[in-house]
Amino acid sequence: MPKVKILDSKVGYNLLADYYASKEKYWNSFEKDKVLPMLGDLKDKKVLDVGAGTGRLALRIAHAGAQVTVLDVSREMLKKVQITNYKLQIIIGDVENLPFADESFDAVIATFLIVHLKDLRKFFDEAYRVLKTGGLFLVTNINQRKAPAIKTKDGLVEIESFYHRPEAVVKLLEELAFSVEKNEFVREGENWVNQIVLAKK
Repeated sequence: MPKVKILDSKVGYNLLADYYASKEKYWNSFEKDKVLPMLGDLKDKKVLDVGAGTGRLALRIAHAGAQVTVLDVSREMLKKVQITNYKLQIIIGDVENLPFADESFDAVIATFLIVHLKDLRKFFDEAYRVLKTGGLFLVTNINQRKAPAIKTKDGLVEIESFYHRPEAVVKLLEELAFSVEKNEFVREGENWVNQIVLAKK
């Protein structure tokens, strides 16, 4: 069996940006159009999309009338955002040390992100800090114990991933003073494939 190289998020997503951009419909299938309705009316709201990748959701949020800032660790993924829409503020940055002032945003969203974080506390703390009082934090938690291996010209690669139990995600949010408003699951048959949590500061 060929050896799989395990890469951190920055290296992995820089290498695989084209692959991930081509699979947008597949990523959307994990959310079943639940994310945007949960956020309500976004007109004129300041929204931060953390781990935004190619801007898959950010563009839809901007279309709903929000002022959107996208942040990702991968320069190559963010280049895809620049190609599609110049109205977004685009920042390369670290989710555990967000480069924004306290209470800067009405909403923070993080989809397909926490699977790449071993410890969620620093990121959740940062999300809380940059949210305005009453602001919304939407986070998704995919049911993935191991990332898929993806074929590249340099062989098979896998982006480092971590599994988070759904109840542990909710518990930590509540410990950090968020109020959990919704906790929904996208299911395939008997199994859950994605947890979508909406919390309020």
